[in-house]
Amino acid sequence: MSDSVQTSTEIGALNPLAPEHLPYFIPAADGSDHMLHTAIYFLLFFAFVGGVLYLHMHSLPERMAHGHGRTQFQIVAMLGLLALFTHENLFWIAALLLAATTLPDFLTPITSGARSLAGLAGREYEGDAEREDDPGHDPGAPLHHHVPGTPTAQASADDPFQDTPTDTPKDAKG
Repeated sequence: MSDSVQTSTEIGALNPLAPEHLPYFIPAADGSDHMLHTAIYFLLFFAFVGGVLYLHMHSLPERMAHGHGRTQFQIVAMLGLLALFTHENLFWIAALLLAATTLPDFLTPITSGARSLAGLAGREYEGDAEREDDPGHDPGAPLHHHVPGTPTAQASADDPFQDTPTDTPKDAKG
């Protein structure tokens, strides 16, 4: 055989000038690169973990505002979506501050006053009518979710802290 043709035993053999121990980052003679594969798996794993952590942190204002009122939760959710899609940190900070703040309830005293004035005038209070955008909600019921088909009077009878409307319209005669 000529010197230019190599046998199969000579292909996998190390060059005689190479040291006995080569570093791990040098590819083997067969072309396999273990360092490249390790780096690819490492980067894919940490990109996935980083994305999960980013989205978990990004949903923090919505998770904080979950116990607040419906309107406040919707505003926080919209600010969170704006922050996610526009990459403006100001929207996320505003959502976080709004979620950390408990807004005062201005509507209950106004509704109570309107109900009292309607009772004094001898009329039915129209604000207690079922609204089209919020079916099944009893205005005197607590803020937890209303399950359709369950009586709301039972829920308010079980709750000792529930305010019961005492200013119902009275007959003019009596």
